[in-house]
Amino acid sequence: MKKIAVVAFGGNAIIRGDQIGTIEEQEQNTYETCLDVIPLLERGYELVITHGNGPVVGNILQRNEAGWEMYKIPKMPLDICVADSEGGMGYMIEMQMMNALNSKGMKKSVVTLITQVEVDKNDPAFANPTKPIGKFYSYEEAVKFQKEHGWIMKEDPRKRGWRRLVPSPKPINVIKKDLIKQLAGEGHIVIACGGGGIPVYRHPDGNLEAIEAVIDKDLASALLAKQINADAFFILTDVPKVSINFMKPDQIDLNELSTSDAKKYLAEGQFPPGSMGPKIEAAIEFVESTGNEMIITDARELHNPNCGTKIYKG
Repeated sequence: MKKIAVVAFGGNAIIRGDQIGTIEEQEQNTYETCLDVIPLLERGYELVITHGNGPVVGNILQRNEAGWEMYKIPKMPLDICVADSEGGMGYMIEMQMMNALNSKGMKKSVVTLITQVEVDKNDPAFANPTKPIGKFYSYEEAVKFQKEHGWIMKEDPRKRGWRRLVPSPKPINVIKKDLIKQLAGEGHIVIACGGGGIPVYRHPDGNLEAIEAVIDKDLASALLAKQINADAFFILTDVPKVSINFMKPDQIDLNELSTSDAKKYLAEGQFPPGSMGPKIEAAIEFVESTGNEMIITDARELHNPNCGTKIYKG
C-alpha cells in the first residue's frame, strides 16, 4: 500500500499578508508552495491537498452583492459561493502543481474534487454564528442587511466596520472520502475539501441539502485525514514551528508537542481562535484517532524531514 499524506495549505500559500490578491500574486504563491511540497513526493508519499478559501470567497460574495446592486443579477447562496471558490482555486492549485512537477521532471496526474462535507443540522454552532465572512459594512448597511436578510452582523474589533457572521459547525463526514482515498492510492494528487468543503446535512431519507455555514479548513482536513487513515497529516502555516508565549520575550518554539500538553496550552489561551487554535485542535483530533504522523510547519521547511512541530499522542 502506498503512503498517503494530507497536506493542508494555509492562507499564505495562496495570498500573502502584504498582497491585494491579484491572480498573478496567487499563481506565483501557489507555484512556490507546490514546489515546497514536492519533497513529500520524493519521500514516497501520495498527496491529498486541502486549502482554505479566504479571502477569495469574500471576494466572490462581494461580486454577488455588486452584481445584484448594479445589474439585478440574482444572488447565489453561500454554498454556491464556496463551490465557486473550490473550483477556481482548485484549478489554480492543479495547474501550478503540474507546473511544479514539470520543473522537476516528474509526471503525475492532478485532480480537483468539489467536496461536500456533512454537518449536523442541530450543531450548537447554528445557534451562535461566529465566523465573519464577506466585506466590511457601515453601521447603516449592517442594520439594513440584518433587517432585510436576517443576517447576524457584528462590529470588527479593530473598528474597520461591520461584518456578517455565519455558523461554523463541526464537520462529521467527508462525502467523497472513499473516492479521494482511491484516487490517492492510485498515485494521483487529489485536491479536495477546499475552504473546508461545502456544508451539507442529510435528511432521514438520505438526501443531502446545503446549509448556510462555513467549515473550518483545518478541522475538515483532519477529518478527511482520519477517514482515509492517512499515514501523515501536515498543516502548513506561516511559522516554522508552533510556539508558546508567541511573539513575547520568552517565546519557546516547540520541536514536539504531546496531545495532553496541547490541550493544556489550548485551555491556557496559548493558541488563540482564528490563528493557531484550530490547527492544534485539528492535530489533536487526527493524532488521537490514528496515532499517525502529524506536523505543523511552514511549507518552505518541508525539504527537512525533521521540520516543524511534531504532535504525538501522549
